[in-house]
Amino acid sequence: MVRRISEAYRRVPIRWRLAGGSAALTAVILLGFATIVGVFAARQIESDFNAQVRRAADELRERLQLRVSRTGRVTVVNEGVLRGYAASQGDIFRVVPESGDPFRSSPDTPFFPGPAITEANPEFAGYRIETRPILFTLPDGRFGRVYLQYGRELSEWRRTARRVAVYLGFGVIGGTLLALLAGLATARRAMAPIAELTEAARRIERSRDPSARLPRPDAQDEVRELAETLDEMLAALDDARSETEASLLRQREFVADASHELRTPLTSVLANLELLEEVLEGEPREAATSALRSSRRMRRLVADLLLLARADAGRIARHEPIDLSLVVAEAAGELEPVAGEHELRVDAAPGVVVDGARDELHRLALNLMENALRHTDPRTAVEATVALEDGEVVLAVEDDGPGIPDEMREKVFERFFRASSDRGGSSGLGLAIVRAVAASHGGTVTLEPPLDGRGARFVVRLPAATTAPREPQATSAA
Repeated sequence: MVRRISEAYRRVPIRWRLAGGSAALTAVILLGFATIVGVFAARQIESDFNAQVRRAADELRERLQLRVSRTGRVTVVNEGVLRGYAASQGDIFRVVPESGDPFRSSPDTPFFPGPAITEANPEFAGYRIETRPILFTLPDGRFGRVYLQYGRELSEWRRTARRVAVYLGFGVIGGTLLALLAGLATARRAMAPIAELTEAARRIERSRDPSARLPRPDAQDEVRELAETLDEMLAALDDARSETEASLLRQREFVADASHELRTPLTSVLANLELLEEVLEGEPREAATSALRSSRRMRRLVADLLLLARADAGRIARHEPIDLSLVVAEAAGELEPVAGEHELRVDAAPGVVVDGARDELHRLALNLMENALRHTDPRTAVEATVALEDGEVVLAVEDDGPGIPDEMREKVFERFFRASSDRGGSSGLGLAIVRAVAASHGGTVTLEPPLDGRGARFVVRLPAATTAPREPQATSAA
């Protein structure tokens, strides 16, 4: 239980903890003060109440007028005056002889014990009772005595004490609420520099620019020390990022240059292997054919790596107006001999022009269709469509395969990622190259829900060109 309370407390924002602590401390102080004041106030109210009852009893005794008959009978002369006085005070009275039986009293007066008892214990049946002896002279010269019992309800001063307690309670609650509000305002003001640091850190997070600097408070306090420490950390991160970017740039340039340099010896190797394949017979011919296949795969891999390395290094090939429909048709024609039992269809109206590099766009279309052929069963269809929609050229390649699970929708564009349905032993760079080419042409590639419940549907969107392509266009192989 204590652990859960502690965990819940730690989840409360700091400003609320500060304000709550201030309010709780204020509440304890006010409660102690209210308790002390309440006790003294109750005692004072009770003391004043008792003094008022005593003064009223003394005044009523002064007003009491007795008459003694020749037989010694005692009567009250001004009973009406006494009753009016007691009624005006909201009190009661009785005139009691020494025998204890009252002979005059205010209306609805409850039973009071004898004078001796009320003198010793002035509180009885919810009343404060004051007893006053009154002497008078009998006809034979002796002295007689009667007693005046004057009472007032104790609930009168208790109600006053309760009202004081209620007022004190409201004062404690009001003071606590004011302390909470003041604590929140103070905490918000105290946390303002931290909130400013947080907002600046969020701007840096959005811009991903560690060279930015954080604001520093004027006061030489812990917040300024935190800002200076974060600034130093950002400066160190900026230096580390600059070093990393420089290192990556050198690596990318090296990969691009190395891939470019590898193409020349590979071309020579391929030419020699093709020549050997033509002139050799038997097992030497088979060995040359196997080496030729491996070399061609190596050339394809080197070309892929070169394209990605150039994209990473920011090397953009020369762009010109290209009819994407012709590029897609040429790529489909190149794949037709290896499509096997697949049905490869192209629906592309001519004149859909983009501004781009022909070889890269050819590789983009080739990879999309080759990826569909590689991951679908024989005797299924692969369809490529090219259309102009809202100022964009849309290339969509759709197949009848098993589709792509939701958890793999982004992974398929990662480099060297190969799905379990890959039947061709690819390098895993095909869709990564598609994304890189689309990005270098100011476009995007997405995996969208298939139409009519088909398998997978890759859609490339590129900005449409405003000028017509040059004529004639040469056909480019992969």
